[in-house]
Amino acid sequence: MTPSRDIGRLLEIMAALRTPKTGCPWDLEQSFATIAPYTLEEAYEVDDAIARGDLTDLKEELGDLLLQVVFHARMAEEQSAFDFGDVVRAITEKLIRRHPHVFGDECSQTPEAVKGLWERIKAEEKAARRGPKPDGALAGVPVALPALTRALKLQEKASKVGFDWNDPRAVLRKIREEVDEIEDAVDDPAAGTAEAAAEVGDLLFAAVNLARHLQADPEALLRQTNTKFERRFAAIESALAAKGKAPQDATLAEMDALWDEAKAEERRMESSE
Repeated sequence: MTPSRDIGRLLEIMAALRTPKTGCPWDLEQSFATIAPYTLEEAYEVDDAIARGDLTDLKEELGDLLLQVVFHARMAEEQSAFDFGDVVRAITEKLIRRHPHVFGDECSQTPEAVKGLWERIKAEEKAARRGPKPDGALAGVPVALPALTRALKLQEKASKVGFDWNDPRAVLRKIREEVDEIEDAVDDPAAGTAEAAAEVGDLLFAAVNLARHLQADPEALLRQTNTKFERRFAAIESALAAKGKAPQDATLAEMDALWDEAKAEERRMESSE
């Protein structure tokens, strides 16, 4: 088989990989459940390529993500549930249905109006599928989402029914309250580490809430901070290596001073740009 720009060739390759006796032994033993973690991983790698601004890598990662869709569709086809064409038809129908301002007579044009229209149509679709019985206000947030993202979506849903602060300063006060509760749990001899850990969870939830009030994605913020930590720690290792030392040979005070130097250097570079 030769490479092709035609989606049909990808479907043929996937079918060949899943053909008993002549296909790939690894691909043949997979199921929806075993492939799902790879699907999530590929989605994160797409996001990572976008965050790095690497369009060459993004092209490859989008291909990997597309493979996941084709893989799931092929397994479903083998069970006579649906095939790739059904997936395409379902999403095209949904896009047309949810964009009446483009494909119909709806006049909503601002991003805010379009978002509200999308949410209304989505709610109507869910009601039609599930009947008149109302869901809870927080229903529909997948459990498998990353914890920070799921916290954000739960808070957004709660906000829609009025359970929210109107001022980020109120969220800051909540964060300080959670920090105090962690300190109390740590200082209390009768309290175990599990109690303090539970309070840390509350603090993380409150931090997500603050990010939401600042119109920021907490998952993206933490990824940025992880990258910053890696960069600054690498600077520590480089500075120590210049002295013939490894991190395990240095004191915490020495590494902390080098961290401050790396931080200051980054700020100098940013201010000179």
